[in-house]
Amino acid sequence: MYFVYILQCGDGTLYTGITTDMVRRLEQHKKGVGGHYTKARGAYKVVFTEKHSDRSSALKREAEIKKWTRKKKLELIQLSRS
Repeated sequence: MYFVYILQCGDGTLYTGITTDMVRRLEQHKKGVGGHYTKARGAYKVVFTEKHSDRSSALKREAEIKKWTRKKKLELIQLSRS
């Protein structure tokens, strides 16, 4: 199982990634070893997750979301909470 996730960073920006273990990955981000972007901005909290059965579909979805505007990402986050 893979997860596509969106983190809210300490400066309010959004970071999109994939993982097989959300708890471990969030801890990596918080410790500053989860990627350059979050190391510089700080990982605050997970605001969106989506399950995928395989790496290929997760990578495709991650790439799709990364192309979106901030507004569209925020809409996705809001929809997932309803």
